[in-house]
Amino acid sequence: MGCSSCSTGKDGQPKGCQNNGTCGTDGCNKLTVFDWLSDVELPGGQEAFDCAEVRFKNSRKEFFRNTEKLTLSIGDIVATESSPGHDIGIVTLTGELVRVQMKKKKTDPESDEIAKIYRKASQKDIDVWQTAREREDAMKVKARQIAIRLKLKMKISDIEFQGDGSKAVFYYTAEERVDFRQLIKEFAYEFKTRIEMRQIGFRQEAARLGGIGSCGRELCCSTWLTDFRTVKTSAARYQQLSLNPLKLAGQCGKLKCCLNYELDTYLEALKDFPRQDQKLTTQKGDAVCQKIDIFKGKLWYAYEKEYNNWIELDTDAIKIILKAQRDKTPVASLEEFTSEIVPEKTAFENTVGQDSLTRFDKPKQKNPRNKRKSSKHKKSKRNNANS
Repeated sequence: MGCSSCSTGKDGQPKGCQNNGTCGTDGCNKLTVFDWLSDVELPGGQEAFDCAEVRFKNSRKEFFRNTEKLTLSIGDIVATESSPGHDIGIVTLTGELVRVQMKKKKTDPESDEIAKIYRKASQKDIDVWQTAREREDAMKVKARQIAIRLKLKMKISDIEFQGDGSKAVFYYTAEERVDFRQLIKEFAYEFKTRIEMRQIGFRQEAARLGGIGSCGRELCCSTWLTDFRTVKTSAARYQQLSLNPLKLAGQCGKLKCCLNYELDTYLEALKDFPRQDQKLTTQKGDAVCQKIDIFKGKLWYAYEKEYNNWIELDTDAIKIILKAQRDKTPVASLEEFTSEIVPEKTAFENTVGQDSLTRFDKPKQKNPRNKRKSSKHKKSKRNNANS
């Protein structure tokens, strides 16, 4: 956690606030907007923007209108309009930057559908909110047991209580349509609260739960990624990656979002490459593309019926061959465009500190008894020789 107030525990060990995005210092939030206009005064006669950005559990953010003209600042806990009752959230942004964020999220600032901020939360509101949040983990375990007993093909990933404790939202994932009419009845009887089922995608589930990716870092969707773009297998083909589902899929079971990060760079580089399905016509025969290396700008071709013999060419040579092919004067062969490079022999030498693996071992001490025995044995041999 990045909070300055709860980042370490006893003996300097990492602690973490374990609030899952509801930290009062706003240090655990994903992509918190820095309010660089906080110290800038408004021009004379201009009123401050009457909307604020409020964050709830797991970085869920919504915009609310400050109709009561409350003096709000980042980190304030407020009671907001909800249906039914009210919800409790934390203010993450105020002022003119909220207008920019609303434009980015395609929300109309003049819309009448924007909910209101009722008041700043009292201590009683905060106590009810914290009590409801403490029930979520136990309810999640019980809810999963009920879903398994009813043999429903769904997974309940998270539960979020409303601030006043009057409603609980169950987030679930499912590949098919689920009939949970009986499930809601049992939930209402078991938990004694209003139930709302909300289906989310597998990527949204991974973003809410978090985790470590195959790269060793935290998941992008749970740290900074906010928009989930479509990822296709063609992105892996353009980058010359093996179509292995185990390597291309993330923790959500879908294709990794990072396949799109460098895709534009690869597409830009592939503009200088000829089409892979285009054959090269020579006097020796037609050649087919077998492999390309985008980083080196190399392509490997093989003659038809000689697929085991690959010939390495660069893009400039292929452009010459294709131009001759269009002029109907094909080149003699591909071999005349290859340059054989003799690999240099590398001489390995011992460097400082790497001359021996046993350089720090203590030398074996000779046994003085054996030395005495050897000297006695030599003397006896001399005596026998003299006699």
